[in-house]
Amino acid sequence: MFRMTKMTDYGIVLLTQFAAHEDRPAFTARELAHDTRLPLPTVGKLLKQLSHGGLLASQRGTRGGYSLSRPPREITIASIIATLEGPVSITECGGSVRCEHESFCSTKPNWQIINDAIRASLEGLTLADMTRPLPPRFAAASAAALPVHRSPA
Repeated sequence: MFRMTKMTDYGIVLLTQFAAHEDRPAFTARELAHDTRLPLPTVGKLLKQLSHGGLLASQRGTRGGYSLSRPPREITIASIIATLEGPVSITECGGSVRCEHESFCSTKPNWQIINDAIRASLEGLTLADMTRPLPPRFAAASAAALPVHRSPA
């Protein structure tokens, strides 16, 4: 089963908090932990990763804290996942890891199509989108992005 890690889920929750409160100049780790009810050590670790990955900017000092490095509409869910987990892919096919069966694998082209569809869906969804409920048509459009092939009976 393909599933992103709990830390990536928490990272998206944290970043959504920033996006939902764009008017705030910065958040501290303690404020974010309180507002999201996530453990402070987890929040601190994620803030460092997200800052190192270029999604957050940090400011020191009494009015310091973390803020988004760019507007929420410019941060895709794919970029968040890539920052916290690496490239978006449900298989190693097409990634940076070379498989010993790659040269004769008959399913590689199909996995590439599936990976591309998932990646495109995640690149089409921004942090700004995550601050509000998605319209039902988004779910239908995402499902339609995957071609369905049926074998003749």
